[in-house]
Amino acid sequence: MNLADIVQRGWDAVGAGDFDTLVADYTEDMRFIMPGQADVLAGRQAFRAALDNLAEVLPPGFEITGLRQIEGEGEVVSIVEWTSEKVAGSQLSVLFRFEGNKICEERWFIDTEQWKSAF
Repeated sequence: MNLADIVQRGWDAVGAGDFDTLVADYTEDMRFIMPGQADVLAGRQAFRAALDNLAEVLPPGFEITGLRQIEGEGEVVSIVEWTSEKVAGSQLSVLFRFEGNKICEERWFIDTEQWKSAF
């Protein structure tokens, strides 16, 4: 299985609400860097706990309308097309860095002003 397949499996797990399957592909000491790059979750347990509140951190009506993966050496970038009640269409990117076949870092890149306006 290539790294892009691991990332896609994670997106599929998020879509199904299967967060335990999602976090199984992360290292214990992983880091999650949220939009705006100021907030960081450290550790798989903290990341898993945060996923239980996922609906609260996404804009109302948030929907992924397109998704593609770009794989590099030890990393994958997801290009995510999305809409919400207040945003007719936009894109964001997510960088996944790997140690072996486990994700050690997930970093979101998003237009933070547009993101804030979506709420």
